[in-house]
Amino acid sequence: MGFFILGMNTTERFSNRVENYVKYRPTYPSDVLVRLRDVGVLAENSVVADIGSGTGISSKLFLENGYDVFGVEPNTEMREAAEEFLRNETRFHSVNGTAEETNLKDNSIDLVLAGQAFHWFNAEKSKLEFQRILKPNGNVVLMWNDRRMDATDFLKSYEDLLNYFGTDYKNVSHKNIDEKNFDSFFGIKKWNHFSVENFQDFTFEGLKGRLFSSSYVPAEDHPDSAFMEYVLKKIFMRYQENGLVRFEYDTIVYYGKL
Repeated sequence: MGFFILGMNTTERFSNRVENYVKYRPTYPSDVLVRLRDVGVLAENSVVADIGSGTGISSKLFLENGYDVFGVEPNTEMREAAEEFLRNETRFHSVNGTAEETNLKDNSIDLVLAGQAFHWFNAEKSKLEFQRILKPNGNVVLMWNDRRMDATDFLKSYEDLLNYFGTDYKNVSHKNIDEKNFDSFFGIKKWNHFSVENFQDFTFEGLKGRLFSSSYVPAEDHPDSAFMEYVLKKIFMRYQENGLVRFEYDTIVYYGKL
């Protein structure tokens, strides 16, 4: 196992992306919870640890359905954004911690969740930590909103833009994780998965915010950002319909016991 992604301190990558992240990153479909209940991974009274909880997007799905959630997030700006975003959720508990050192109690968690985050973890160390905090018979759920790269001409052009302007786009993509990584983490063929369709419709301002929420493109104050935004505008104008373009996703969920 080991690190899936190498490079800069991953806990700091999103510090200057928080506002756009909160506004423009996709939520998760409620069908995810239905499927997790159907396969016996999620019970009515499950206590959830959302590891790498970021701004609280994945936590909110579980909170809205009555679950207690411990949001574990090392990035100060993102953790504070989650605390503001979920300030009325009494079941939400914000924790300063990492996947490798969550600061949660032994055998206290029914379900460890990582939404759009597992590819940033040290797999070996986080597995040991998850085993420590999980109750007997507890489960781990890893999920991503996986953007379709070539389902439409717009999505193909957007992917071309990322490949051209991306700083380390190919290196940090969650698409680098494959079945071998899951076999190593859960045990060979001891994991399952399912997918649910998801989408977002964007005006140009929304599309721009979605782009700048990504840590692998130049930030808005970078010298290259103006040209990148110009190209993005051209793409939007070519493919928009009634002032909108659509991001299509497969919300892919992997689950199993450790």
